[in-house]
Parts: sequence; C-alpha cells; structure tokens
Amino acid sequence: RILLLSAILTVLLGAALYFAGLKPPLVVGIPGALYAVFAAFTLYFFRDPTANVPAGSGLIVAPAHGRVDVVEEFNEPKVMGGRCRRISIFLSVFDVHVQQAPVSGRICFLEHTPGKYLNAMSADSAIHNENVLIGFEPTEPAGFPGGRMAIRLIAGLIARRILPWETAGSTVTKGDRIALIPVELVTGGK
Repeated sequence: RILLLSAILTVLLGAALYFAGLKPPLVVGIPGALYAVFAAFTLYFFRDPTANVPAGSGLIVAPAHGRVDVVEEFNEPKVMGGRCRRISIFLSVFDVHVQQAPVSGRICFLEHTPGKYLNAMSADSAIHNENVLIGFEPTEPAGFPGGRMAIRLIAGLIARRILPWETAGSTVTKGDRIALIPVELVTGGK
C-alpha cells in the first residue's frame, strides 16, 4: 500500500510540475527519481532476512537487530512481577525491524497500550509511546531466572505501527519471527 500511495503521489507531482511549466523530461525525471529512491528505501526498511539463530541449550538470543543503548534495573509488574533488568535495543531506520523470539516457550501475556509517537531517540519514548508487551514462559533455557521474560515493542516517530504476529497462548521457538517494530528485552535476575 505504501508503494502504491507513493506512486499515485508521484503522478500527481508530475502533473503539478507539468502545469507549472516544466518540460516533459523533467516532469517524468524528478518525480520518477524521487519515487525510485522512496521505493528502494521502503523495500530496504521492511526487509526480513533469515536470522542466524545459534544452536545450543541455555542461550537467549537478542530479539532485535539493533544497538543496545540502555541496561538498567526497573519495575515491570505485569509480566515480571517487580524488579528486573531492562535491556533496551535502539533500532535506526537502517536496522532490520522484524523481531524474533528470544527464547523457546509459550507466550503467556500480550497487551497493547496506546500512546504517543515520540522520537525513539528520546528517553521518554519507552514510557509514553504506544507499545505492546509480550510475556514469555520459557521452556528453554531450563531453570530460567524468575520463570518468565518479556519484550516490549515500542512505536516511534517513524515506525508507528506495531504488528505482533503471535497471540497469547502461542508456542514459539527461539528465533521465530514474532513482530515488526523496535523492541526492548526484560529479564529476571541481576
């Protein structure tokens, strides 16, 4: 839909340039070049490469393809039941936005919270932005601290739509694709 809408806007831009007096090569060239750049970026942004999930027991994989920007202790009452560790992973517009399950297990909690669409670089975005909290009861790794973990999918200024592909009660395998959007990982223990 995004590419179709941008194609329609490109035609309208071309018509506006034509009626503004530009010659036909420019009328086609300028909007065509803009459309090609936008289409290439859109396809790049929504790419979905197959993740290389490491084999072995006792491993937790990163749910996102970004840069860890915050590791802190904080309170998460809905899934974790109190104090836990939050690992925030920042995704730039150049990172893959498809998220994977960090562990194998059952999705025990899924809740959408409406909110704002602040810039993801803002510290307040994790608190105030629209998000989806997904809780896991891991079956592997065995003996996981606290018996649960969670990821929070957070909308931002550019990536405004959260698309979870699983539901509460679903069983996932470590590395399964579960959503499209930025993410933070919440684990028990210290």
